[in-house]
Amino acid sequence: MSTTVVVVGGGYAGTLIAKALDGDADVTLVDPRDAFVNFSGSLRALARPDWAHHTFFDYRTLLEHGHVLRDTVTSADPTGVALAAGGRLDADYLVLATGSSHSYPVHPRHATTGAAQAMADLYATNDQLAHARRVLILGAGPVALELSGEIREVWPDKRVTVVAPSSELLPGFLPEVREELLRQLKELNVELRLGTSLTALPPVEAGTAATFAVTTDTGESIVADIWFRGFGARVNTGYLEDGALVGLTERRTVPVDEHLNVVGHRNVYALGDIADLSDAKMATHAQTQALVVVENLRAQLQGERPGAVYEPAPVPRILLPLGTRAGVGQLPGPEGGAVAAPLETVVRRKGADLFTSRFAERFNRTA
Repeated sequence: MSTTVVVVGGGYAGTLIAKALDGDADVTLVDPRDAFVNFSGSLRALARPDWAHHTFFDYRTLLEHGHVLRDTVTSADPTGVALAAGGRLDADYLVLATGSSHSYPVHPRHATTGAAQAMADLYATNDQLAHARRVLILGAGPVALELSGEIREVWPDKRVTVVAPSSELLPGFLPEVREELLRQLKELNVELRLGTSLTALPPVEAGTAATFAVTTDTGESIVADIWFRGFGARVNTGYLEDGALVGLTERRTVPVDEHLNVVGHRNVYALGDIADLSDAKMATHAQTQALVVVENLRAQLQGERPGAVYEPAPVPRILLPLGTRAGVGQLPGPEGGAVAAPLETVVRRKGADLFTSRFAERFNRTA
């Protein structure tokens, strides 16, 4: 009987690991959806419905030998996982890559939403957005700012207002990156209300067109016709709260060692947003971590000791497009430290296609 590897979570890291090990072990990928979601693509699809088919990738085309199980894991222990549909999957090796949950439209409305329904939701919300003259976005993180750029590129006449309690954009990044971001947002006529909170959330559902007014903590009244939530990410570790595998940290993350093994278990790995690491919770870090897990698992499958060590990124990095023609970035410098990424690099590496070609290759899709 071949060695079994169960990968929990079909996101950026989980699909990379499952595909890489497909020929080395009996791989099962478990995820509650029927398709991988490229979340940056969701933001673009909200403004451009013709982009929606670029956002979702059917899991059925990912693996040649292993298989994908559409289910939700309710508990995990060193020998396998329990499933919401009933029953259990035993595993020689277990990889936990369940990531975070974000608000719609970054993620589909529900954890189990299939691709067809998710696309229908984006089409419906696009119709609502098209009829709104004033857009309110709450939060000023990368997700919120990407959304503002996508909207402004398609509808340059819409009024877009971003409200956030944080006093600055991209804290911890180079001053020149933050200044360039402010310059571009001003050029796009995105109105920023930083260091500002609302006295209450809007009285209508997010993503629904209806004129409303909100009041800020400074007494300003903001009138809008639709709003979106760009904050509130939560790590998906609820299935580990029973302690059958390991105790979670105060941040509800999973303690891991330098090999990305869950502390105390050489056959269990955790990575991405759920791992207790200093990295920002971003796909770029999760996929870098995935390469370490693949190397270590391959060694173990061959009867060797895992030797690959993961070191968190010494400087923060980001590619933040504002539509297809604008954006900023920060990348590791050739001699250490960080450097601002030129606009053409941001557009070429992410803004133009949001990594669609990369995922098309992963899922054996021609377009």
